[in-house]
Amino acid sequence: MDFKESFKKDLFNISDQNFNDKAILLFKYQAEHNPIYKQYLDLLGKDPSKISLIEEIPFLPILFFKTQEIKTDIFSEKQIFYSSGTTGFQTSRHYVADPEFYLKNCEEIFRKFYGSLSDFIVLALLPSYQQNPGSSLIYMVNHFIKQSGNPLSGFVNEKLLIDNLKKYKENPAKKLLIGVSFALWDLAENDHPDLSDFIVMETGGMKGRREELVRDELHQILKSGLNLKNVHSEYGMTELLSQAYSAGNGFFSGPDWFKILLRDINDPLTIGSGRSSGGINIIDLANVDSCAFIESQDLGKISDDNNFEVLGRFDNSDIRGCNLLYLN
Repeated sequence: MDFKESFKKDLFNISDQNFNDKAILLFKYQAEHNPIYKQYLDLLGKDPSKISLIEEIPFLPILFFKTQEIKTDIFSEKQIFYSSGTTGFQTSRHYVADPEFYLKNCEEIFRKFYGSLSDFIVLALLPSYQQNPGSSLIYMVNHFIKQSGNPLSGFVNEKLLIDNLKKYKENPAKKLLIGVSFALWDLAENDHPDLSDFIVMETGGMKGRREELVRDELHQILKSGLNLKNVHSEYGMTELLSQAYSAGNGFFSGPDWFKILLRDINDPLTIGSGRSSGGINIIDLANVDSCAFIESQDLGKISDDNNFEVLGRFDNSDIRGCNLLYLN
């Protein structure tokens, strides 16, 4: 069994106690075997052999997923995930060697926070994402629908959801509605259904369809229009194989193999140091085949219990990126 397969096999056994050691192990492997990441580290003058703490790791700017093939070792990808993007912007590409591992990882994270998918009716209100066949979210949700095993599970539009609402409510299974923000807003505004017995989970994104709102403001609209006490949220992106979830308090929690570090907004190589807010750097140890250490364009803060809140984006970022930067 090679290093990557062995690391994937052990991923779900990672804990706070061994996270640093496992992350450094993967960092040193990717520093040697990921050509783009290796070149980036060389340009920064960083010697991987001298790095022993996660706070010392240089994080790869997320833009490189737009401009480069981010692969650890050369492989023939079985799946490429594409970000939805907007007109005029490049989209990110995540080359996936093992799609089954991605689905296993997604399912394990969901189980950790919500329980078995077989207990749920899974409904997906994701009109804009369905137009992108390379969406990692669609790939994940389609798997969730299949794993639920409930004949009522599936992708829905606003009319289908309302027409079948009585059937959903009469079914004893738990109900999960995953929706893009603008579609949930439309549902709340146009139909005012009583979804008080649903877990309603927004995935973010107005996709140019409606006014961009801060999360609290959007959640107030959804709670009022859908008769909810809380709105859940999913934090995920094309460049990650893992997700974080929020149960409605604004703070996200990820699995044990996922960690957020904050960087200085003026000096991206200065990480940690007890700051209360800053740029979000992500360690996703499920990204074994790509790069596990990503400098996002999100701004955030970390709570005392190590959950994180997303405050917005850097001013110079596009919908999911930043100003042009290329490796040659």
